[in-house]
Amino acid sequence: MTSPPYNLDLAYRSYRDRRPEDAYLDWMVAVCTELRRVMRPDGSFFLNISGSSRQPWLPFELIVRLRALFVLQNHITWIKAISTADDSVGHFKPVGGTRFLHHAHEHIFHLTRSGDVQLDRLAIGVPFKDKSNIARRGHAADLRCRGNTWFIPYDTVNSKAQKFHHPGTFPVMLPRWCIRLHGRADALVLDPFMGTGTTPVAARREGCRAIGIDLDPSYVAIAETRLAEEPRLFPRTP
Repeated sequence: MTSPPYNLDLAYRSYRDRRPEDAYLDWMVAVCTELRRVMRPDGSFFLNISGSSRQPWLPFELIVRLRALFVLQNHITWIKAISTADDSVGHFKPVGGTRFLHHAHEHIFHLTRSGDVQLDRLAIGVPFKDKSNIARRGHAADLRCRGNTWFIPYDTVNSKAQKFHHPGTFPVMLPRWCIRLHGRADALVLDPFMGTGTTPVAARREGCRAIGIDLDPSYVAIAETRLAEEPRLFPRTP
């Protein structure tokens, strides 16, 4: 489970987030080649990535290149803000100008080596709206598959310090849902772009082990501090 730099010129401490597109894609393919090498045959690779209004093709260019390495078993849309009728909820970041709509989602590509990895879909399931469907369709519990659109908003923050001065953080529930969906007790979770340690924290909270890698020592130090503050076992929360 990882979220690499998106090549959008974000202000990381050590990494220059602006490469020529082909160089960026070649680099990501090289990283993903190594991930496939160390991945178990029944493993899952959840890749969180996004383009931008000005660079909308990048995620799709990358996933096409990864076709030689993985099977795209599921394509999940992470919704960060949503509007229904006259109401809206979630994380809204205004977009200037009049050409583009607000960018309110990111991609989570669920990649596997074979395409037949068994998942625990009900581990992140949701209750039925129509309770008669439980018995009528032979379900053992009031849970159905959440589907491939996940609404996970960011926690509200008032300063960059609350995001650990990192430009690309994501909610801890995002990797937690990925880990639950993969459905392996005591899984070993690898994040090669660990940043400030959100994925290792998620793994700890799900009772799993984690390996995190990052090139910036200051981010690694933050991740170590966050993990030191986590209990060894953490109860699951919906």
